[in-house]
Amino acid sequence: MVHILKIMYHKTKKKEKVMSTYTEEVGKKLNNLLEKTYDAEKGFNKAAENIEHAPLKSYFRKKAQERLNFGRELKQEIRSFNQDVDKGGSVTGTAHRAWMDVKSLFSANDEESMLNEAIRGEKAAIEEYEEVLNDTSLPISTKSILQSQKTTINNGLAKINTLEDLH
Repeated sequence: MVHILKIMYHKTKKKEKVMSTYTEEVGKKLNNLLEKTYDAEKGFNKAAENIEHAPLKSYFRKKAQERLNFGRELKQEIRSFNQDVDKGGSVTGTAHRAWMDVKSLFSANDEESMLNEAIRGEKAAIEEYEEVLNDTSLPISTKSILQSQKTTINNGLAKINTLEDLH
């Protein structure tokens, strides 16, 4: 009987370790997306600051708010796995925003430059979401959140392409 209990104990511990590793892996992926979400929010705010064109300014402000909301959803999902939430954005995002500032100083057409950067960033975000969504072992709740956010980004990309045509 004691031998059977020891075997059951070790199997339970092994299963807990696998689950812990799994939730840590999901947490890392979501924190990576969260970091990029922070970057996008700050980038859209920066673009709105550097633009006079009212429809673009409004679009960038809406996108910044959207990313703020995405961040909240991602943080909640990360916490649901009892994982730590990373704070702040990435070095790459900070450098990208600095580049946007430089481009706005020297570019003859600031708005077109900002629009092109936004399009590039949105395309990159879609690729990042697809990469995480391709992990077939994601929990249903995580997949649902990520799919919804990716769809919203896709719809925004269609809208930004329309703004580009109007500009």
